Amino acid sequence: MSRFDDAAPNTLFKSLEKAEVGEALPATATLLDAAAFNEAGLIPAIAQQHDSGEVLMMAWMNREALEETLRTGQVCYYSRSRQKLWRKGETSGQQQRLKSAALDCDGDTVLIKVDQTGPACHTGRRSCFYIQLDAEQAAVTSEPMIDPKALYGA
Repeated sequence: MSRFDDAAPNTLFKSLEKAEVGEALPATATLLDAAAFNEAGLIPAIAQQHDSGEVLMMAWMNREALEETLRTGQVCYYSRSRQKLWRKGETSGQQQRLKSAALDCDGDTVLIKVDQTGPACHTGRRSCFYIQLDAEQAAVTSEPMIDPKALYGA
């Protein structure tokens, strides 16, 4: 039981701004009830390599994907194009093992710290963020680690 359990879902994250480090918080299910999933029932999830801090990718999770990730330790997303759960690495073998998960201060984004096996990007690159921008031009900053045809057999 925490002092935040009686907070209305629409004010829960605001009330957590005053929480002390180590203070008891509401159950995960209560926090997910208050999380800001969009009109499609999705929340953005940023995957970051747990030991290096490298940002690997951004994908979407629905509540089921997030709960499965927390329960199993194997990262699961929601594929908008396929309209179904997508267990990272199920076709490529390039899995993400969960190290930690955190909601941001507004409850509208999830940060997933992972241990990534091989490339995270469908292009075969370690990170999906390989197109660097400046005010004038863009540049590709990394080579594929693995040919995508070898990952997906296409």
